[in-house]
Amino acid sequence: SFGGVPVDVAALNIDYLCTSSNKCVQGVPGFSLIIARVARLQETKGWARSYCLDLLMQWEGLEKSGQFNNTPPIQSIMAFKQALDELDAEGWVEGRCKRYQANAKVITEGLKELGFQPYLKEDAAFGWIILTFIAPADPKWDFQKFYTMLNDQGYVIYPGKLTDRECFRIGCIGDIHPSDAQNLVDCIRGTVETMGLRLK
Repeated sequence: SFGGVPVDVAALNIDYLCTSSNKCVQGVPGFSLIIARVARLQETKGWARSYCLDLLMQWEGLEKSGQFNNTPPIQSIMAFKQALDELDAEGWVEGRCKRYQANAKVITEGLKELGFQPYLKEDAAFGWIILTFIAPADPKWDFQKFYTMLNDQGYVIYPGKLTDRECFRIGCIGDIHPSDAQNLVDCIRGTVETMGLRLK
């Protein structure tokens, strides 16, 4: 969630923050990046069990020559630079966080109005990266049909296979905005009507 959730590395006394070049940064996949406390990183000398995962060696090489030890994913790095420029233009993490929160609010309120229930309690810890909704009890509910109908209209959701209840998930990140979130809600409303689901 780096790029979409404010994280005060110093205040939280974080030694390592690992993330990827995509997700909330909105770049493309291709590499991982790590924000590390240098003193902690230097303590790891000799710990690596593989050449390509020797973080200390990689850092030392970059410090010495400015070069990667292996062939770098140039296209991903260039896309990451562009993504960071866009993140900065949006008001850095705080600005992007507000947009993601607005997306989540539109989706959550819209789906609750339709009769769907969030899997998690809506409290101060309620997230805005990905939302999970409980599958309806209506016998007509068919996730695969629901998924396919949304996909045919240009919207992709996720099955909720991480819980003990049948559910589905909706991401709020990427270059989407509250108007896009509202369009999704409207599409879900139409899909629910087409499937003949009773949610209330």
